Amino acid sequence: MFHVPAIASPTPKGQISYQRVPKMLFLALLIPLSFALQSLSATARSAPESFADLVELTSPSVVNITTSTKVAENMAPRGIVPEGSPFEDLFRDFNERNPNRRGPRNTSALGSGFVVSEDGYVVTNNHVIEGADEILVEFPDLSEYSAKVVGIDKNIDIALLKIETDEPLPFVKFGNSDLARVGDWVMAIGNPLGQGFSVSAGIISARNRTLSGSYDDYIQTDAAINRGNSGGPLFNMDGEVIGVNTAILSPTGGSIGIGFSMSSNVVGPVVAQLKEFGEVRRGWLGVTIGPVTEEIAQTLGMDEAAGAIISEISSGGPADAAGIEVADVIILFDGKDVADAGELVRLVGKAPVGSTVKVVVLRNGRRKTLDVVLGQRPENITSLPQEQPAPAPEGVVGLMLLEIDDSLREEKSLPETAKGLLVVGVDESSDAYAKDIREGDIITDAGQETVETVEAFKARLEATKEAGRSTILLLVRRDGQPRFVVVEIK
Repeated sequence: MFHVPAIASPTPKGQISYQRVPKMLFLALLIPLSFALQSLSATARSAPESFADLVELTSPSVVNITTSTKVAENMAPRGIVPEGSPFEDLFRDFNERNPNRRGPRNTSALGSGFVVSEDGYVVTNNHVIEGADEILVEFPDLSEYSAKVVGIDKNIDIALLKIETDEPLPFVKFGNSDLARVGDWVMAIGNPLGQGFSVSAGIISARNRTLSGSYDDYIQTDAAINRGNSGGPLFNMDGEVIGVNTAILSPTGGSIGIGFSMSSNVVGPVVAQLKEFGEVRRGWLGVTIGPVTEEIAQTLGMDEAAGAIISEISSGGPADAAGIEVADVIILFDGKDVADAGELVRLVGKAPVGSTVKVVVLRNGRRKTLDVVLGQRPENITSLPQEQPAPAPEGVVGLMLLEIDDSLREEKSLPETAKGLLVVGVDESSDAYAKDIREGDIITDAGQETVETVEAFKARLEATKEAGRSTILLLVRRDGQPRFVVVEIK
């Protein structure tokens, strides 16, 4: 309820007295208020009276998916009973009558999907059809079709199927998931627990959720999603698919109102590539990145902790060719703000292979714009073997360091590419130890410069002190994986 206060004016004694609002002024205040309320009501969508029209519009395109997989052998053990048991004869007779019970058998699985073109392309989750020998697609009118796999993307758990039919099929379109807001109404249709063509509704509970993948961008919803809903669509109120129902968070295995749908703006481009190429061709920058923590941001003199910091560059890769350097912080990619490392991964992954994009980095406190020609992301990225500790004569900021040379590489079986300073001891009372630097780690950069000698490391410490900073940024590698660590200077 809105309340219009009286008008206050100071009294000669400094106290406050209140005058009655004139009638005309009250009306003048009330009229704009009424317009504001009308405007607020117009912008807020009320709950739909019914989802029936939306269900009629979209459900013909939603399908049940049944898979059959041949298992080579039934690994279940034969029944074993103690010798002399009264059930001994019973189990022996059963095993003799079923000599082939450990032979080949078929297993089946259930899931959901939806048609995205009239010529029979169907989207579902990869885990629904993975390893299947036969895939059967069933429509609400009970018509059935055999389906073949066009392509899969395990990174976002998506599969594209194709069914053959002479008749055009009902289909649905992807919407723009970026326009979906927390609190918007959504509707899910699928095959929960094998019940077939079941509808549930709810709201968007959260956006931009990540579960386990590099390209994750999940919509969280409280619409009921259960086993069997996997691969089914999440609709907005315009009948557009804004998500593919993939997972639930539940201690019991049933819906507790926390479901996750991979956003359509991630799925859509993947489906288009699977349809065209039979595979996904993601853009590749050729870098290893890490998060920009508050501590790193302060050390680099940044106003906020945002962007993605470069910890490693693939030799000859797109970033290397464009002049990107270790410790650069990428803040803009192709005109889009990079909020964090995960956002950069998604932006690069969606960019076309071979395209030229502008990348803006922060380097030594200054912006630098570079043109990068994106490559195609390799399937496998190798890492360095684990480095082994060794005694060292010198200690710096609580770290015992040894310079890596040919003899040390041979002695400690380090890779030929290993460079920098090998950590062979850490003072447990030091900040370095508190920041999880351990024996076997390799320090390659200090203060945004490469260091290969202890003297160079000390020089970077002195330069940092002279700059008035109390911390230094180190690039540390463990098992070949780089990460940035901020260490206090004492």
